[in-house]
Amino acid sequence: MAGLSPTTPTPTEIVLHAKSRVLELHFSDGARFNLPCELLRVYSPSAEVRGHGPGQEVLQTGKRNVGITAIEPVGNYALKLVFSDGHDTGLYSWDLLHELGMHAEQLMANYLAQLAKAGASRDIDTTAPTAHQHSGACSH
Repeated sequence: MAGLSPTTPTPTEIVLHAKSRVLELHFSDGARFNLPCELLRVYSPSAEVRGHGPGQEVLQTGKRNVGITAIEPVGNYALKLVFSDGHDTGLYSWDLLHELGMHAEQLMANYLAQLAKAGASRDIDTTAPTAHQHSGACSH
């Protein structure tokens, strides 16, 4: 999770537009962002998405139609977002949400380029575990 800077603007309004799958955020510095749920999901701060270190990021696929089913406040510094695909382990600090908003267009372009490079799709989820994958604990 990104650290919380004392100078980070805080949200003054948070509105989920479920039908259009957009999270609208208004910040104390006057910034307003409409963040697609897909963007929030693919840039989740969770270890499941970010990995446990540089280079361990997991490209998220099939998230074009993901929505947010619940928003839970975490103290006075973050939100826990529960996504329609069951993902709920990332804590979105105010500074992370502000940063995502400030760079949403470039982040989305980067994501689409990564998908294209990998030959992956926004519509087909290849990151979900299948019967052929296991948790990493081998019983050989």
